[in-house]
Amino acid sequence: MAYGSGMSLFTSRRSGRFPGAVLIVALDGWVNAGQAGTIAAETMVAGGEVVAEFAPDSLFDFRQNRPVVQFDEGVMTTVEWPSMVLRHRRRGDTDLLALTGTEPNWQWQRFAAEVARMARELGVGRHISLGGIPWATPHTRPVTIVATASDRSFLPAGHSHPEGTLRVPASAVSVVEKAVADEGIPTVGLWARVPQYVGTAYSAAALALVEAVAAVLGVDFDVAELADEAAAQRTHLDAIVAARPDIRTVVEKLEVMVDEIGLTTGEELAAEIERFLRGQDGDDSGPAR
Repeated sequence: MAYGSGMSLFTSRRSGRFPGAVLIVALDGWVNAGQAGTIAAETMVAGGEVVAEFAPDSLFDFRQNRPVVQFDEGVMTTVEWPSMVLRHRRRGDTDLLALTGTEPNWQWQRFAAEVARMARELGVGRHISLGGIPWATPHTRPVTIVATASDRSFLPAGHSHPEGTLRVPASAVSVVEKAVADEGIPTVGLWARVPQYVGTAYSAAALALVEAVAAVLGVDFDVAELADEAAAQRTHLDAIVAARPDIRTVVEKLEVMVDEIGLTTGEELAAEIERFLRGQDGDDSGPAR
């Protein structure tokens, strides 16, 4: 079964609806710093049933998102293609549908329209976008989250949001969110601030997103494993910083900026970040891994 009319990008792997379900969308690519969004979404639906999947030939340029070939003892055994799947997992009284995978190269408008139509046909009642933003923040401070929404009344309490008019290059996740909102489904975006010097998956940001979704939905998630990973990574980063005076200097300046300046207004913080980054010109310390 394919959703929508004509040839669809998505193919259903099960029938039925999920009235009032929450659709979570997180794609690896633009605005997924530290893999925060995808790790968080996959954590929340871990072990869930595949509801729908797509044909990769329709959405990917394989020269940019190349499949992975596996060889065992010189014998080619598998070809792993870029993927995007919709999984279902029931948490308490809440049906979660999570669309995760790689951001597509092709047909964004059609892709977004089909996800929105699929959401309506499945009975989705709420939509949450997840991602990560590279930010001038230290790993030694709690991860903060920027919230967006299809209506100001939907903005969750406890998080900052962009002030005034903000124009940024779009991600496929945001294009999908707009299409879903145009179907009349309330949407929220949660974007974790990830230290810009962390060049790998950042468990603390993923954990912060899961906890933020839990607060929005009133749903409990098992985050013990993710919390352990975040703690281990914090220890590892602390050790790197202790051994690298150049990185330690950057982290200390970020701590001062966050602690003394605080997150007052978006404009003030942006100005301070610009000043800080100008002062770092010529720093080639590279990301901490």
